[in-house]
Amino acid sequence: MTADYFASEDLTQETFLSAYNHLKDFDGKHEKAWLCRIATNKCLDYMQSAGRRSIPTEDTGIEETMGRGQRFDNTPEQSCLEEEVRETLLTRCRSLKPPYDEIAKAYYYDEMDVSEIAALRGIKVKTVQTQIYRARSMLRKLYGKEKGA
Repeated sequence: MTADYFASEDLTQETFLSAYNHLKDFDGKHEKAWLCRIATNKCLDYMQSAGRRSIPTEDTGIEETMGRGQRFDNTPEQSCLEEEVRETLLTRCRSLKPPYDEIAKAYYYDEMDVSEIAALRGIKVKTVQTQIYRARSMLRKLYGKEKGA
């Protein structure tokens, strides 16, 4: 269900741990169905978690180790890394089909607000929000393909 081998291993362990912790609630009938239901729920929870919805960037790991509130020093190395990440993002935004390419570039690369994009393009805010949602999904697939390769 997760299409991720390592996440599946973790979820399997969580499933058996949860089954063990709730063994006293188990009536002894349909043990396979009971265990499958726990596993399914664990997978669904994993798929819906906030961490899965974010678009990964190349400097995500560094930011996580730095902790919140801390900022990078503006070193030449950091400037170069930021520029490389931005170039990659721009390339991926441009690779999307219209109108998602322009929406993704405006929202993610140019960091424009939804209302600004709607006013600039002469369309409704709700339409822009829908297009951003779809562009995010397309970008997530592009980043996922790179991660798997």
